[in-house]
Amino acid sequence: PIAAGIVDDHGDRGKRAIEAVGEGRVKRYRDFTVVVGHEDEYVIEDGECTCADATYNLDPADPDERCWHAIAVDVADAIDAVDHHDMWYSEVREFL
Repeated sequence: PIAAGIVDDHGDRGKRAIEAVGEGRVKRYRDFTVVVGHEDEYVIEDGECTCADATYNLDPADPDERCWHAIAVDVADAIDAVDHHDMWYSEVREFL
């Protein structure tokens, strides 16, 4: 199964990504794809994330090393599990 391979490749980050997809926390707006974390929402653009894990812990020379938010977007895309919203995230964000 896909999930086992993701966990093999990404360990705990893979598990967290699969949980997020299973809980419908990957949301696509007109302008951005967003993963709802436990404390904040993270914007993923072109496979890049702005979270602290991606900023401080990942090896920029290793393209396979990614935060769980970015992995979750790939998984959700692969199994068509993205929650689509026909609105602009930049407008939604103003209300949060």
